[in-house]
Amino acid sequence: MTLVQVFAAATLALLLALAPQLCAQDFQALAKDVAQELVARQYDKVEARFDATMASALPLEKLQSIWDATATKVGALKTMKGATSVETQGYHVVTLACDFEKAPLNLRLAFDKDGKIAGLFLVPPAAAWNPPDYANASAFHEEQVTIGADPWLLPGTLTEPNGAGPFPAVVLVHGSGPNDADETIGSNKPFKDLAWGLASHGIVVLRYDKRTHKYAGQYKKELGSLTVKEEVIDDAHAAVALLAGRPEVQKARIFVLGHSLGGMLAPRIAEGDNQIAGIIIMAGSTRPLGQIVVEQVKYLASLSGPAGDGARTQIAAAQKFAEDYDNPSLKPGDSVSMMGIPLPAAYVLDLRTYDPEATAARLTMPILVLQGESDYQVTRADLEGWEEALAGHKNVTIKSYPGLCHLFIPAGNPPSPADYEKPGHVAKGTLGDIANWIVAQRIE
Repeated sequence: MTLVQVFAAATLALLLALAPQLCAQDFQALAKDVAQELVARQYDKVEARFDATMASALPLEKLQSIWDATATKVGALKTMKGATSVETQGYHVVTLACDFEKAPLNLRLAFDKDGKIAGLFLVPPAAAWNPPDYANASAFHEEQVTIGADPWLLPGTLTEPNGAGPFPAVVLVHGSGPNDADETIGSNKPFKDLAWGLASHGIVVLRYDKRTHKYAGQYKKELGSLTVKEEVIDDAHAAVALLAGRPEVQKARIFVLGHSLGGMLAPRIAEGDNQIAGIIIMAGSTRPLGQIVVEQVKYLASLSGPAGDGARTQIAAAQKFAEDYDNPSLKPGDSVSMMGIPLPAAYVLDLRTYDPEATAARLTMPILVLQGESDYQVTRADLEGWEEALAGHKNVTIKSYPGLCHLFIPAGNPPSPADYEKPGHVAKGTLGDIANWIVAQRIE
């Protein structure tokens, strides 16, 4: 069992984050204390800080074996250069930038509200992003813009082909979590890949920071009433409106590309905006959130071999969440515990009333649905939901890609959260299919 696998199996909630804010300074100090204890081989002190799941998944002997093996490979810790921290769905996640004798590594620790360690792993520092080979930087330019209105103004980047235009255009809509404009995950920036790649094909691209990224602290106060309308939809409509006002954009050829949560919501975004000419759904789910959480927890636990007590506890918690998610008695003001983290009833009730496949089936605009076949978060079962609902619809194109993960970059074998830490790019074939599909939509 690796430290990455322990973290992934123990803290699925981190992948489903809604509203983070900066951590208190004492969690950074706590993380540094843990690092010093590991360096001093005081494993009993580290183990004493574990929550129940981590204590079961990583007992003292395994912790010592894994850390000693790591130290043999990378040498002794020389310095800790700095710390960054965020609060994500109730977990305080601290990343320590460490210089070991043979390599730099980041030590990442997740603490619960009581200061217990809920996750611990080592990852390489994020590599600098380099343009994909399909991006031609001489073919486009970028302009900084502002999306929306007070009090939720968002910084955005408009990537435009050189020339007078007018050009077709696309808005990029993020997945779940507090994403920046590039949808940065580890060393990867899939939205920057898409922006530069599509602009190289003569398409204007607008991307922007998500509201829960830009206004993390303020949004913690809004959680009780938060729905996907405030989290995603309102800002997507504002982005479309910005494009519609640009002289270099063809008003009849403005598209929305949604990834993950954004893909699932793309039909709802389009149904409420007659300025949208078509939608692209990348890894959009069609199954209920509770069902998806249970499946993800089981899969991540399986990466560590036979389920131990900690994994069984996590699976039971996921199953309880799925039951509570579907509770017909749920009402506004309530909350649902998602793996011990309170999820506001307003958010759940809103999602429960939305049927993405049925909404897509009502649309007459062009629709492109894309799926990575090695995606363990949004799976073949979700793609089948789109296929069944949209069968026979001549306005719909569906494609899947062997070997690609949730980010549409190459996946490992088996696919795991570690894939997101490896530098990669949205696959050239996927980028080309999106560009060709947009260019082919000759809408008057």
